[in-house]
Amino acid sequence: MALMYLFAILFLMAPSSNASWPPSPGYWPSSKFKSINFYKGLRNLWGPQHQRLDHSALTIWLDRTSGSGFKSVRPFRSGYFGASIKLHPGYTAGVITAFYLSNSEAHPGFHDEVDIEFLGTTFGKPYTLQTNVYIRGSGDGKIIGREMKFHLWFDPTKKFHHYAILWSPKEIIFLVDDVPIRRYQRKSGATFPLRPMWLYGSIWDASSWATEDGKYKADYRYQPFVAKYTNFKASGCSAYASHWCHPVSASPYRSGGLSRKQYWAMRWVQRYYMVYNYCQDHKRDHRLTPECWG
Repeated sequence: MALMYLFAILFLMAPSSNASWPPSPGYWPSSKFKSINFYKGLRNLWGPQHQRLDHSALTIWLDRTSGSGFKSVRPFRSGYFGASIKLHPGYTAGVITAFYLSNSEAHPGFHDEVDIEFLGTTFGKPYTLQTNVYIRGSGDGKIIGREMKFHLWFDPTKKFHHYAILWSPKEIIFLVDDVPIRRYQRKSGATFPLRPMWLYGSIWDASSWATEDGKYKADYRYQPFVAKYTNFKASGCSAYASHWCHPVSASPYRSGGLSRKQYWAMRWVQRYYMVYNYCQDHKRDHRLTPECWG
């Protein structure tokens, strides 16, 4: 009888294959960190004429003359970095809307990066959210990408949704509306970014690769391509903080990791919405990505 009861409970808790929304993660890290004023924590990096701040919402756009980008004032060595973002509807092929960590200006040609990138799309097809991590990459085509791509369980052009990166010395967790979609753990110093990074956001033309490997290009008949950001969060240990500064966590556990509910929600997303995993790509040389072994 007890065994039948246990099976019944597990059946009720298991996500349905027909469900369209992830199971509750049971914990909402975005609520644990205060929003920051754009001008206090961030600044324009390029394309100031394609950037407008209305109250707490930042609008940036791309047309045939320029895109735009912004950057945090301080570098960080760990932290929670989030923003609520609303994407441009319709034809956006070739257009990248990004929110990411990087130290490319401090280490040109040899930098680290942690990406959330929205790959533009054509009419009737969903956006692809690409997450990526690379370490000491170069600009000469030898970057070892660690891409995982997802479709979303909602239309990201209809309203704002919150996207975040939790970066600590032992893991990187990507979250969408507080649901973990990917956890990248530190296996070695050679496969994990440890040098301080800045927070960036941008919109730009990546026609050569962004949409179906460059098959569809940016079409400026549909310009301007607009992205809106609000509810900025950048909380953690800056590069100048004391070494006693404790890395933040994306879970109820101060030590990091994910709770059982968070892990279950992440596995659900990966089962039903992940469309590419570099570790499962047989065309890749996995001698260069040892974290995929086993």
